[in-house]
This record gives sequence, structure tokens and C-alpha cells, in this order.
Amino acid sequence: MSHTWKCRVAGMLLVALAVPAFAQVPAAKAAATQAKAAQAQQAAYVPPVPLLWKVSDADNAVYLLGSFHMLRATDYPLSKEAEAAFADASSLMLEISPEEAESPELRKAIMEAALRRDGSSLANELGTDTWTQLQAWGQRNAMPPEALSMFETWFVGLTISLVEMSKQGLDPKLGLDQHFMDKARKAGKPAMGLEKAAEQIGLLDGMDAQEQRQLVKQSLEEADKGPEYTERLHRAWRNGDADFIWRETALELKREFPRLYQRINVDRNNHWLPQIEQRLKQPGRDNTLVVVGALHLLGSDGVVEKLRAKGYKVERLCSTCKP
Repeated sequence: MSHTWKCRVAGMLLVALAVPAFAQVPAAKAAATQAKAAQAQQAAYVPPVPLLWKVSDADNAVYLLGSFHMLRATDYPLSKEAEAAFADASSLMLEISPEEAESPELRKAIMEAALRRDGSSLANELGTDTWTQLQAWGQRNAMPPEALSMFETWFVGLTISLVEMSKQGLDPKLGLDQHFMDKARKAGKPAMGLEKAAEQIGLLDGMDAQEQRQLVKQSLEEADKGPEYTERLHRAWRNGDADFIWRETALELKREFPRLYQRINVDRNNHWLPQIEQRLKQPGRDNTLVVVGALHLLGSDGVVEKLRAKGYKVERLCSTCKP
């Protein structure tokens, strides 16, 4: 399940906002490397190929853009199609609203859910082997196991993955969601959320014990392997490779943990669909750009195919994609 969890970590922007301060230290070490990469890339820059679809009815259109929630400065500027979709839209829809994403109350709510309060032991929950691995990882990253033990198992697993991604120069402040959130604010365009932050927190905090242990175990194994998989996933997003992202992030989760897949992906897609349709059904020309985690747009359970099945005109906007 390792590939799936990397994607889900990237997909839960709100968790990145709540990682304790001691877990963000390694990100600074990646700054020099990232700056050098930016200089090297400027000479022959190729924008990311967008995972972008246009869904239309008689008068309105909704643009669906698949996000990678933690990016680098070298992933900008975006493609002309992505920026044109924003320019043509009168409003923006995200997984959660900017007001919630940027609220100090959000961090408090996540930490409230993440703190271990029932007297249970993280070491006992993880078992001897995984606890030993966690201690070694904590020593390498200046994160005492005693500090990690304060938190629920799911939060520890996500913290490990986020620290490792930060060391690769990936930053939630540079994520695609944040990029368009900032652009909407500057342009005076309204931006709204498809769900409440409390719903996302509930998904994570509601994982069963087996899922939480697996998350920590796989996060530690990926940390030992290095950045290879995250780089492959990031490269697939930059290349607009919908098939790779679907195979590597959805099918494994669907096979191994169908209940979690249903809650994290299918149920949320179904919850968002009526809100997106409402934007299409509005009278007059009032286009909307929807920016959500790429996985939510892909495959038979994705928003794109669900809207196509309802009879809307659907086209992928990608000048460099093969037919």
C-alpha cells in the first residue's frame, strides 16, 4: 500500500498545515538544492502537462484540474491551458475553502484530533519491529520518539511522509491549490470549498487500527528506500500521465483496503458531484475552475467519468497530449 499512501499524503493539504514545528526542520535543508535546480531548469523550461478537463452544458463550463498538493518552485509557471482555464472562470472551487485552509482554528482542530489522550501506547500499537524502526528514523531526523508518542498513529504516519517529501523540496505553500487560492484572492474571484475541513479530519481520525499501523510501517519503509517513488509520482503529474497515477495510487488501495478507498475517494467524489453539477446548471455564462487532488478526477470512480455518464460534454484540454 506504499504507493497509495504517498498520494494520499500529498492529497491531504490540511495535514501539512498541522505538522508540528519540529517536523518541518528538514525542509530548510532542501532549499539550497531546490534553488540550484531552479537555475538549471530556467534555460529549457517545459511547463507541467495539465490534468485538465472541460465539462460543458448548453451555456456553462466547469474546468476540472488535478492537483499535486506539494510542489516546487521549479514546477512554475504552469501551462497556458491551466492559466487560461483560471482566466475564463468567474469562481474557484477547492477541496476546502481558503477561509478554512488559512484559519488558525484549523491547526487547532487537527491537533485536537491528533493528540493521544486515552492513555494508550504508540509503541504497543506499532509492535516491537515497527517501533524500533520509528526510533531509528526519529534519531536520523532529530525527532524524539517520545515526542511522536504524543500523537495518534495516523498522524505519526503522515508526519513521516511529509517530512520525507519536504526533504525533497516539496512544499505545500507551492502546491497547486495554494497557487490558485492566491490568484483568486488577487483577482477578486470568489473561492469556495467542496467539503468542510472537519470532514477531512474525520476521514483520517476514523481510520481503523490496522490501516493506521500499515500507514506508519509503509511510511518508514518508503523513507528507507529514499525519494524514488515520490519522484516518479511527481514526474507522472508533471507529464500529465493519468494512467500511471491511477494505477499507482488507486488500484492498490482499492484492492487491499476497499473500505478506506470507498471513504477516501468514492464517497467524497459522490458528495462533490451535485455541487459541481449545480455550477453547470446555473443560468447564463458563469464558468468555474475546480482544483482537487488528481486522483479524484481519474478512473471509473472519478468525477470526470461520472459527469460524462450524466451526458455532459467532456474534453481534455492538453495541447501536448497524444490523441
